[in-house]
Amino acid sequence: MLFNSQHFAVFLAVVVAVYYLPLRNSERGRHVFLLAASWIFYGAWNPAFLGLLAFSTVLDHQVALALDRTRRAAARRLLLGLSLVGNLGILGFFKYGAFLSQQVARLLPWEVQPPDFLAEILLPVGISFYTFQSLSYSIDVYRRTLAAEKSFVRVALYVSFFPQLVAGPIVRATTFLPQLATPRHTDPASAERHLLRIASGLLKKVVLADSLARWVDPVFNDPLAYSSSEILLGVYAFAFQIYFDFSGYSDVAIGVAGLLGFSIPENFARPYGAANPRELWQRWHISLSTWLRDYLYIPLGGNRRGRLLTDRNLLLTMLLGGLWHGAAWGFVAWGAYHGILLVLHRTLARRRPRLPRPLRVLGMFHLSCLGWILFRAPFLPDAANVVHG
Repeated sequence: MLFNSQHFAVFLAVVVAVYYLPLRNSERGRHVFLLAASWIFYGAWNPAFLGLLAFSTVLDHQVALALDRTRRAAARRLLLGLSLVGNLGILGFFKYGAFLSQQVARLLPWEVQPPDFLAEILLPVGISFYTFQSLSYSIDVYRRTLAAEKSFVRVALYVSFFPQLVAGPIVRATTFLPQLATPRHTDPASAERHLLRIASGLLKKVVLADSLARWVDPVFNDPLAYSSSEILLGVYAFAFQIYFDFSGYSDVAIGVAGLLGFSIPENFARPYGAANPRELWQRWHISLSTWLRDYLYIPLGGNRRGRLLTDRNLLLTMLLGGLWHGAAWGFVAWGAYHGILLVLHRTLARRRPRLPRPLRVLGMFHLSCLGWILFRAPFLPDAANVVHG
């Protein structure tokens, strides 16, 4: 069920009407209703994948309860490992199974044909987002920064809340679960603001991003058929297409959540106004970059163990961040590219003088565009054709 479809417009109207009329005085009834609506929303894509969403929810609900009861460090690590293996195992199988089997087959000294069924596996929509969201709940309970939520309905609603279920923003349990403890409402002035946010998101997606796609797709599908200037325009166009598409989706998600009285985090903050790689990742896909920082970069050691290990941690974090976006070497290369940019920025930032900010912004934009070639053409030969053109 796409945000820019008539089906979603009808779905949202029904959800808001029921939420604010017959259920206005029943918070538990609202939670159950929103959970049912979220599962219907997700099941509209493919009902079979509801089982995976339910599995992650049940797993982390039970792991969190067990973590709250357990004091022994070894047992707590085992429980956290269960959550990590369960969630990342499912994500790995469905998103990376075919890719990994192909790479292993190529490395073996004898000819091996990867199992046919791996190539036929459908990728469950939104699995990367809700997996990270569910995992962060278990990790926060393990770290004792959050008490386990006893109500399965509340945990399930947190994991599957439909406005941001499919494409983010990635919401933390520490942000969402406390909102379920108090009645949610919105006044007419706020509702108008949320509706305008939804409208602006749809404008970005339907009018701007989809219009740019009509130029971008042919250029990247067959770059050798276009001149260098046309390819350059295609690269610039894609930089804005992906921004309008993704930030438009986030705007709709934030607006829909706001209509229901919930606040979810901003995901973009004028990213092409960034003057350096570090600032870019403070502005682009903020919910993912902060997730990677808090649950990967800092546990690896962050910047606490010297320059070389800090650089290693940045590279590993960005490599895995690239792979999170898709199962192709181009995504890995895109992550490595941004990791290298961050390492170089750390090295060069100590030196003076700096260029004027407008020049640094312009330079960072073009560095971002160069990286987008790897993202949009994730098969490396295709990316090479774009650059060569």
